[in-house]
Amino acid sequence: MDSAEPTGMQPVQPRGERIRPERRRQRQPRVQLRAVPPRGEVDPTNLKHPALYINRELSWLEFNERVLAQARDSRHPLLERVKFLAISAANLDEFFMIRVATTLKKLREGIEDVAPDGYNTEQQLDAMRSRARQMLQDQAAVWAELRERLGAENVRLVEPADWTPQVREYLAGYFSREVSPVLTPLAFDPGHPFPFISNLSKNFAVVVRHGNRTKFARVKVPHVLPRFIPIPEALAGTSGLTFAFLEDVVRTNIQELFPGTQVKGAHLFHIIRDADLEIERDEADDLLESVDRSLRQLRHGAISLLQVEADMPARVINILVENFEVTEDVVERTSERMGLSDWMELTRMHRPDLRDAPFSPRSLWRLDEDPEVIFDELRYQDVLVHHPFESFGSVEAFLRAAVKDAHVIAIKMTLYRSGANSPLIPLLIEAAESGKQVAVLVELKARFDERNNILWAKRLESHGIHVVYGFPDLKTHAKLCLVVRQEPDGIQRYVHTATGNYNPETAKVYTDFGLFTANPAVVSDVSDIFNYLTGYSSQKEFRTVLVAPVQLRMRLTELITRETEHARAGRPARMIFKFNALTDDQMIRVLYRASQAGVSTDLIVRGICSLRPGLPGVSDNIRVRSIVGRFLEHSRIYWFENGGQEEMYIGSSDLMERNLDRRVETLMPVLDPDILAHLRDVVLHAYLRDTDRAMTLDSTGRYERPDAALGNFNAQRFLLQHYTDTTE
Repeated sequence: MDSAEPTGMQPVQPRGERIRPERRRQRQPRVQLRAVPPRGEVDPTNLKHPALYINRELSWLEFNERVLAQARDSRHPLLERVKFLAISAANLDEFFMIRVATTLKKLREGIEDVAPDGYNTEQQLDAMRSRARQMLQDQAAVWAELRERLGAENVRLVEPADWTPQVREYLAGYFSREVSPVLTPLAFDPGHPFPFISNLSKNFAVVVRHGNRTKFARVKVPHVLPRFIPIPEALAGTSGLTFAFLEDVVRTNIQELFPGTQVKGAHLFHIIRDADLEIERDEADDLLESVDRSLRQLRHGAISLLQVEADMPARVINILVENFEVTEDVVERTSERMGLSDWMELTRMHRPDLRDAPFSPRSLWRLDEDPEVIFDELRYQDVLVHHPFESFGSVEAFLRAAVKDAHVIAIKMTLYRSGANSPLIPLLIEAAESGKQVAVLVELKARFDERNNILWAKRLESHGIHVVYGFPDLKTHAKLCLVVRQEPDGIQRYVHTATGNYNPETAKVYTDFGLFTANPAVVSDVSDIFNYLTGYSSQKEFRTVLVAPVQLRMRLTELITRETEHARAGRPARMIFKFNALTDDQMIRVLYRASQAGVSTDLIVRGICSLRPGLPGVSDNIRVRSIVGRFLEHSRIYWFENGGQEEMYIGSSDLMERNLDRRVETLMPVLDPDILAHLRDVVLHAYLRDTDRAMTLDSTGRYERPDAALGNFNAQRFLLQHYTDTTE
């Protein structure tokens, strides 16, 4: 490679011809990222000072850096490292689709938000892009290393320059048979409008010589075809697995699509569009119709990233910029592969020696368990299930028992992300067709699952199920299932609630809790919550359950303040919270005040954390750690020592403004003392001991590995072994 050629992702710098100036946006000097002030400058009485907060967007990018760090970690099997690279790439795509796109929209509309950390809209966008650009380079570097290691394991990905004549001939035949029929070259000129380019698509801008004129066309690299094309071992001339890249096969044979012309160049580009669904209140008379209409509009969302190959001519870039109606600052050149989220395909190859060892999660009940056995057990004791160490089949068995049991007269359920092939949907349909009352809230606005949920909603309605779509201005994120059973001594209700979705696939890779209970206070609250979701209710108080947006913020504030008062009075005061994100500045200030009073607080925060721990006089008593490992940490626990009368809640809510104010969320009390002790002494204790996958946050916003002198302890591995030993 020419040393002058750009490497990695860089701002666009056309060679020779420049991008048209009318497409430029006047930019302020690039912001310097805010650092924590020297210790002496922190004013512990001003808890709104910007220096006390970490920017939420940069904190998210640091989380994705911790995901990418797993791809670098040689302790993971090789294909697991490829998986983490693909996840990191998919995460970054979503960051551009949602966070960058939203900030760009604010900038274009002149909305000047100032974040709690003091960044204005322009500064935040500059900081986001700068860090994301570096991450794109880092991902490319990680792939270069993994590719070399795959080669050492007889998994090879070959470049066109390394194709033998036999391989080239084989791939040409493959192109003619399998690829060419799927491709649709689309010209764009005065007689052919610029074609629609879909989100996340990879495309070739093709320059052809036709009729003594230079013309342009677009060829989409179809996502329905595999990105990695296997080459037979006999042709590859080596043992093991050998692949060519789909885009290389298309480019090499693209002349076949333009007979009678001369293809002068084919230049790959990749776009990311705004994918943030917005529902206007005054347009939400029919929520399903509004979501469906908004999804159609989203197909044409504004572009937040346009990646182009490093050698794409400036004239071609100008054509793309003009037709996409974007400014120069969304364009990024790269000499690397685009769309690394596709690398998840590689993890499906049959190389079990390069994967984590499989395990069989235990189930509480058989799928065909006698309903009497399940309901008799749950009537007298609460039961906890911990995914993925314990199977989602336990949830399916519970619902199946409710469907099969003649004594069950009603089932109510919330569905947020149920997956493409959920086994629960046929069960709900069967329940309705057997005469049971079935009501389901399908959250249509679950991001990226909107289309799938519309299909589920229509299917459920067609079978006579009462389907509710939720609220136009709220997402229903709570995970609840209520079963009403007619028993000899009257109506008895049973509840399953969870920290994760009713999705059997994510339950295999996300850590989540599910709680089964027949506690009278809890089931009464859940009944009231369903009435709130399906009818009209102005209920402001619940017996035991914390419910957003009704009173969850207020009650959590009261619980933390109570701990603060315990500390000031010299009583035992400690908190341990485990959740996915902490961004709400009001809750951060409540936690700061608790720390100032002497409350010892451990926060296990998987992703974004805008709180700065360890600031003298402000957060000395707060410790923050993040764990990223084999399984995605998704469970949420809130434990309060409460002067020795401890309380614990599990549920769906993080400490973000959206969870507290713009979503229907629930936190359930853990009332069974044995379950509470297990969650405190086994689960939380394991996460606080972790030195293998944990990283600790310091007051500057940096994450570091725990002291190696503490030994090596992996919480997820311990829990996997713990549940296996318990089963045996």
